[in-house]
Formats: sequence, C-alpha cells, structure tokens
Amino acid sequence: MTRALSPATITRLEKLAVDNGFDQELPRPIQGEPVWLGFASTHAPLRIWLSTFGDAVFIAAFSQLHVARALGEHGTQMVAPLPPGAAAGRTVVDIPSLHRLVRRAFQLSRTLPDELLHAFEKQTAALPRTTEAERLVVQRVGQDLFRAGLIEYWEGRCAITGLDVVELLRASHIKPWADCDSDAERLDVYNGLLLAPHLDAAFDRGFITVADDGAIVVSARLDSGQRAILGLAVPLRLKTLASTHRGYLDWHRERVFTQEQ
Repeated sequence: MTRALSPATITRLEKLAVDNGFDQELPRPIQGEPVWLGFASTHAPLRIWLSTFGDAVFIAAFSQLHVARALGEHGTQMVAPLPPGAAAGRTVVDIPSLHRLVRRAFQLSRTLPDELLHAFEKQTAALPRTTEAERLVVQRVGQDLFRAGLIEYWEGRCAITGLDVVELLRASHIKPWADCDSDAERLDVYNGLLLAPHLDAAFDRGFITVADDGAIVVSARLDSGQRAILGLAVPLRLKTLASTHRGYLDWHRERVFTQEQ
C-alpha cells in the first residue's frame, strides 16, 4: 500500500512532473499528508498521479487508459488501488525510469487516439475548401500537424535507424493522405512512420515494407549492391510496433510493396 509522502518526496515528484510537461497541480486532500500527488497539463489532456512504495518503487497512474496501454515497455502494470480518476497505473524502480515513463505518457497523450484530428478540426474549421488552392491549404495544415505528431510519438528519431536529426526526418504516411477514407485516418499517428529520407523514399515507392513482427522486408527489385548502399543489407526492424499499426501496414504490403523485379 502507498503511504503518506514526505516533504522531500513531494518536492521531488513536483519537480519531476513539471519537468515532463505537467505544469498544473491537482487539489490535495484538505486534511492529512497526501498519498498521491495529482497533476494536469496545459499542453496535453492527460492527468497523472505520482506516489511511492517505500524508497525503491515509484508509481504513476494515468487518467487515459489508451495512454497507459501504450506504455507497455515502461515499468510494470500496477495492481494496487488507484487514486480516484485514474484508469491504470505503472510502477518503476528508480527516478530516471519515472522521468521516462511520465515523459512518454505526456508525448502519447498529445497524439493518441484522436488529438491530432481534434487539433486539425479546430484549426481548419473556418478555412474555405471551395477551390483546389483552398483545399491544399487545409491539407498543409493537416500534414504539418501529422509531422509534429509523429515527431512526438517517435521521440524525434527515425522509426527504423534511430537517426535523431529531426530536420532530416520525413513524416511518412503508411496509407497515403489521398487514399485515406477520412480525416481520422489521415491524422492517425498509427498511420505514420518517422523515417530517414532514403527510407521514406523506399517505403513510399514500395521498395521496403514492414512485417507484422516489425521486421523490414526488402523488395527483390533491389540487388545486393543497392541494398548495401541503402543500408538495407543487414536485418532492420521498427523500434516500436503497436497492434494499431498493423491494419495500415497490411494495406501497404497489399497496395504499395512489390517483389516484382
């Protein structure tokens, strides 16, 4: 069970929350020392609660279940009682891990599940769509939001190589903008990969695709020398693969990727 937090722990957790985007503290109990510290953000819809088990286990609980489910690689699922308003929680064993957990939750909350779509609808509500030029302006707004969302989701790194020069990275739709059935698909962060330029081009033209296990599949259209030049001669895979990527990747394998020489 959690216990009342010491003043030193409270100060430490407050700083951690602010450092990772949660700049608003939720009300504390009127009487007694708090067991949980709650925080919100002016930049994301997620609310979090932080606490400890003794000195060796740190806890974060989250108001959004979809965010908590996307944090599977960070810590372990919490089974103890959650604070009111929390949907799920995770535990980690040290402060650096708690920093990473809370920061990742903040990033995911800004993109999942429909945050990019909501931002797009808000920013384009008053924009005309009568002419082709006007529709292109609306599309540019969406593409800029999509790129920003992918940078957030993939933490500013190429989804395959880990290259972290953001200025060079491309926001690659898995199912292209023009082929999407709705704005929800166009702005779905799971319909995108943040890629180094050569991988973006290869993916867009069907020279590579992604298998269900995240492995990069290279088309037979590229010979061994070409693969070596492109850095595709060694096995590669996505850094992260969520189940919600797979529907879009199925589409890419069926409609874009080809093995024919």
